[in-house]
Amino acid sequence: MTNDQKQNGEPIGLPLLSLIVPALNESVRLPPYLRTIRDYCEQKFDGGYEVIVVDDGGDDDLPGVLSRLWPDWPQLRVSRHQCNRGKGAAVRTGVGCSRGRLVLFADADGAAPIDQEARLRAAIDDGADVAIGSRLLPSAEVGCTRPWHRRLAGRLFAAVARRALGLPVRDTQCGFKMFRGEAARALFGASCEDGFLFDLELLMLANTWGLRVAEVPIVWREQPGSRLSFARECVKIVKGLRRLRWRRASLPCPPPDVPRRADSR
Repeated sequence: MTNDQKQNGEPIGLPLLSLIVPALNESVRLPPYLRTIRDYCEQKFDGGYEVIVVDDGGDDDLPGVLSRLWPDWPQLRVSRHQCNRGKGAAVRTGVGCSRGRLVLFADADGAAPIDQEARLRAAIDDGADVAIGSRLLPSAEVGCTRPWHRRLAGRLFAAVARRALGLPVRDTQCGFKMFRGEAARALFGASCEDGFLFDLELLMLANTWGLRVAEVPIVWREQPGSRLSFARECVKIVKGLRRLRWRRASLPCPPPDVPRRADSR
């Protein structure tokens, strides 16, 4: 059977879902999440999925830990950066070697239970090109374990980013986003941001290309151990937003296999 043969418009043998998990020194928090991922995906996708963990230059031997825990899990792949390049670069690496009709990336701490993918998948099935999990919509179920000042900083950042870049969504930074496969590979192929502002760049590209973006309320359970400090990164954030705003005038056109949609605005 050749790669050109298709069923329902998709190449036969390709996974339905590619799940990308960027990780930096996550050998403790990631394995429990991967266990839930394996159980869920085996039940829902019957082997038709792949999990790509990208070790972003950590020093905890994550690839070795995972290979010892799951030597019998063929859907699990681990890629490794030789040095730390940033979350955006890690997700880009994973998307670049993905094969799925759908591409989802999720944070390694498991704050978004894997069963929430069904909510995003329903939005894609309804015609969205990009479905982003949201913690800020009224119907989202968010565990309020984050200190009040972090919640406030996150909301302020989202509001400033939306205004600066003209984005139509409320929660730009939620680490649980799903794409049509061709849209994911095109968006990440055109992206440049290696750090945590990569979400903004992707949404800016999607908006400019006329892709349909759906914001979907999800269950989110905040986990301890976040390394991001908005106060510490304030200068980088301001510079990054300025850089992205200037870049809006020279964004690349979408490739032919990612057509604009008339109903996307």
